[in-house]
Amino acid sequence: MASQTPLKIVITAGPTREPLDAVRFMSNYSTGTIGYQMAREAIRRGHKVVLISGPVSLKAPEKAIVVKVESAREMYLAVNKHFKLCHCLIMSAAVSDYRPKKIISGKLKKIRKNLSLDLVRNPDILKQLAKIKKDRITVGFALEASNLISNASNKLREKNLDLIIANKKTKGPSPFGKEKPSGFFIDNRLKAERFTKIPKKALAGLIIDKVEKLWYTYHRSKRG
Repeated sequence: MASQTPLKIVITAGPTREPLDAVRFMSNYSTGTIGYQMAREAIRRGHKVVLISGPVSLKAPEKAIVVKVESAREMYLAVNKHFKLCHCLIMSAAVSDYRPKKIISGKLKKIRKNLSLDLVRNPDILKQLAKIKKDRITVGFALEASNLISNASNKLREKNLDLIIANKKTKGPSPFGKEKPSGFFIDNRLKAERFTKIPKKALAGLIIDKVEKLWYTYHRSKRG
């Protein structure tokens, strides 16, 4: 879809890391690929992009404002700062749900047979910001092990989203499945549209298409 007016889009990508001690952390398998592809596609179309990225090995897109973070709380602060000035937030980052309640100073020694960790919840970035989104577009991702459409639709409603991209966990380490993932787009009317074995670059383009359509359709209706 050809854009009409350049949008300011905040995109999060990659994993977060929650430190356990001075040398270890909790994290996940996210590579950040889909977030970086969306950033490149949005920039290609003339949009302004803030890319808030966890630790990845990808080259940052040219012309993007790149903010590098480590933990979920760092990502929350960065997203909160840039959300105020954006038209759309796309949360593709795999943000850690929990963090250790206490970070052990130095290196944890292997002196006990068993070890228990006390974990506390991290802020739900998308849910908190969607409460105050006003006319902004908010987009999320859902990785589910079962009941894909039902669970993703519940997340969309609970988090006050305009669109959610849902896929089922597949075998292997990639959190978004294979290089040609399958899944569903679910909009705020709970309409589910399937996509099947689409390269991530093409999928990124479809997501930006839907963001543009959501924004321009909404604002045309306001003017009308």
